[in-house]
Amino acid sequence: MTDQNKEKEEYVVKFIKSFDANEKAMEPFKEHRKDLRKDFVENGWLSRDEMRHAVRAYRMLKKDEDFDSLQSIYDKLSKTLGYF
Repeated sequence: MTDQNKEKEEYVVKFIKSFDANEKAMEPFKEHRKDLRKDFVENGWLSRDEMRHAVRAYRMLKKDEDFDSLQSIYDKLSKTLGYF
């Protein structure tokens, strides 16, 4: 095995360990998000479909997408959901 291959192997191991630590650290947040959705459905506050649309809008805003595009998508969704 060459020194370069050995170094690559060490980086792969380091990456896997760091990735695993990150995944483990995120697990409680994933559970919280799952519980949050469950609570909103069980309490009748929002349907799964409504939450899916809200998350989609959130992600668009987070990406700094154009507000007019967001409004257009919202209008289309509202029509399909029977709000207009």
